[in-house]
Amino acid sequence: MNHPVVELIADRLAGGSEPGARTDGERLALAVEGGSSRGTYSSGMTLAIEELGLLGCFDAVYGSSMGALNGAWLLCGRAGRGISTWWDPAVMRRILNPWGPLHGRPVVDTDYLVHSVYSRLQPMDFPAILDNPVTFHPLGTDADTGEPTDLHEFIEDEDTLKRSLRATASIPILAGRPIELGGRRFVDAGIAEPLPYRTALKQGATRVLMLRTRRADELPIRPPRLYDVVVPRFLQRHAPGAIGAWRAQYELEVEDEDFLANGGDTVLTIRPPLDSPDVGLLEREPDLLKRAVLLGRDAARTALAA
Repeated sequence: MNHPVVELIADRLAGGSEPGARTDGERLALAVEGGSSRGTYSSGMTLAIEELGLLGCFDAVYGSSMGALNGAWLLCGRAGRGISTWWDPAVMRRILNPWGPLHGRPVVDTDYLVHSVYSRLQPMDFPAILDNPVTFHPLGTDADTGEPTDLHEFIEDEDTLKRSLRATASIPILAGRPIELGGRRFVDAGIAEPLPYRTALKQGATRVLMLRTRRADELPIRPPRLYDVVVPRFLQRHAPGAIGAWRAQYELEVEDEDFLANGGDTVLTIRPPLDSPDVGLLEREPDLLKRAVLLGRDAARTALAA
């Protein structure tokens, strides 16, 4: 027997249901986890959704950090093109560069990613995202309150859309200072809500398909002592309101795992297979990243085979 989320997708696909004109009384959200280079897995999963022609079965796409960027590629109909940047060595060396600070650039260069890669080298169709009836909800962590925030309300045009993509992936220290949007400042969504199903449910989703970038055996762990000292110091200076959320990350992740393990009929989770390789936060090895994309793609196709 199929999970109710898969059954709803199948029914909508068979019945030609369209966003904004549903008659089934359901609100189906796609939620996408990030994790910097681990986002290769959810990138492959969104590719599977595009290839299967399932985007129109959803009412909204929620994403945290790189998960939001993967969701944006899906919404503009170019997920298949966007994934190629993962195994382009020249692009990845510039986006993720441990030596970037020596040249006045951040380790994770979201400005280059959004304004060069997504705008010129491998163009993302920003107007298509803005016009899509499946609404886009990238999340961010408010730098002054620490609250998870849906950045959808701030997106008015291509410029604010690009700023939201940078804001959701503004990893403390690695990506530089918070990104301003709508008169507020935001850091990486992963601090306050790494798994964006919570906001989707709060905003009325009745079913959620949750795309994960961690295997089932990758349980939450507390950050290393050094990491847990350095990041709060950065936040104290640039995003003081986010310190509490940072401190509560481990407990939040444990709660998420418990909920999703017993999500019942409401949330269906797709994860990388148990034998999939570890992908580090700043991984740049082309063959490993390409393998992760394809494993994520296969995992989603298997889960959605109905």
